[in-house]
Amino acid sequence: MEELQPSHSDTSVSMMGLSMSRSGGPSSSALKRGPPSSFEGLEDETSKKRFKEDFGNEQDIEKSVAKPYYEALAEDLAQELQCGCCTELVYRPVVVSPCQHFFCGSCCVLWIRNGGTNCPACRGISTIVTPSRPLQSIVDILLRANPSRERAERERIQADEVYKAGCSMRIPTPREASPEPNLNQNADYVRPCPHCAPDNAFGWRCPQPVIDYGVDPERAWHLDDGNPPGHAFCGNCENLLALRAPSTTKCDLCQVSFCGVGVPGRCLAAPLLSQHPHNMSDLGDLIQSSEVYGCFDHNTVEVDIMLDYLTAQEISPRHIYREVASHILSQPNGFRPLIELDLFVDIHSVTAGIDENPDAPRNRICRQCATEVMLWGIKDWWIRERQKGFLQETVTRRPDCKEGTSCSRQKDLAHAREYNHIIAPRFSGDSVFSTEASMTGTQGSPPVFAAITADAARQLEPELAESRGNATVTDLPTNSFLIDGL
Repeated sequence: MEELQPSHSDTSVSMMGLSMSRSGGPSSSALKRGPPSSFEGLEDETSKKRFKEDFGNEQDIEKSVAKPYYEALAEDLAQELQCGCCTELVYRPVVVSPCQHFFCGSCCVLWIRNGGTNCPACRGISTIVTPSRPLQSIVDILLRANPSRERAERERIQADEVYKAGCSMRIPTPREASPEPNLNQNADYVRPCPHCAPDNAFGWRCPQPVIDYGVDPERAWHLDDGNPPGHAFCGNCENLLALRAPSTTKCDLCQVSFCGVGVPGRCLAAPLLSQHPHNMSDLGDLIQSSEVYGCFDHNTVEVDIMLDYLTAQEISPRHIYREVASHILSQPNGFRPLIELDLFVDIHSVTAGIDENPDAPRNRICRQCATEVMLWGIKDWWIRERQKGFLQETVTRRPDCKEGTSCSRQKDLAHAREYNHIIAPRFSGDSVFSTEASMTGTQGSPPVFAAITADAARQLEPELAESRGNATVTDLPTNSFLIDGL
């Protein structure tokens, strides 16, 4: 049997293939068949999917990195946009020229009202204050990005009551520069008043000038000797003043004098109905005043009802003061019952003068006494104001508490909401009690309850009948003389 031998040609082909694979020619792998059509594009889709996943992860990482950056940027921006007065995010910003410091419009108005005569930040002389649109735009962008930084609604309402957006204003220039410190001045001796100098800028010379310690220590006036002749200390700035100077005024209630030159608008006892109560510029001051709540026996429900009414009717503390003062003036004894209660004693830290004629009319009042008058009469004023019929029925329909203003549960919110405690005083036994406001003054003194016996009330009946249109004592209205006069 013949064995099959490979032909020469077959051997040559196999050897050629082997030699080509070794020499770098086409290998066996290059000769493999391609993948089926069903697998075409699968590798591209997988690559795209992986790319999207990787790209999405990169975006998430960028966002997580950028979020703290944006929060830090917003925080830095809010810090830069703080008002120089209230240190909160500026609201309706205004810019002071020429120093370019900015503040809330309402803060700048209050600064001027309180006697500010320069920039609140740098104390530089300022000419005009104008609203700033660029700052307002930046604040609006910040609030859109972070609404939680916006002021409370009540704060914004109060600020809008003080400052009208878009208005310009002027800061008044000081009347005179602050005096240079006298290094030779001894604190135990009195410094001369502004009118003691022979060539002063006020055009009036003090007839009893005080000797300066730095000029003549032997003739200087010692503080232990009391007030120098013809002089007193200002109730506001506490500097020495000449009693007979044209700029000096005296409060007819506390008997304290005011220089009229230290702080314009504050070192002054103004006419009775034109004065501004101290620290009572707007409703925000009423809200923050603990004395107001004390006038209502700390019944927060009744106080909130009154504050909402004042906001709706746009009534200012000064308006309340003027109505209270006018009502007191209409009474037969005027301010005398308040003076007899020592309501105006020790209001100022300086020594008061002597009331030489207690029956004299009261024409001038200082800012502190105006606040005392307003707080003394605010509760009775509210009783009269409620009778105008502007309150909601949910308030007026509440039943009266049986214990009235003397109720010990007024601090209980549920009880205070259910019952009305603003009730006119009534006769009880042999006495007439007036819980009028809360005679709690700005010094935190406890309430004073004035009582008049029934016999004394009957003795006053003829005078009351004349002033009230022949009304008997038992038929007195809620704003009776017994309530208002005491």
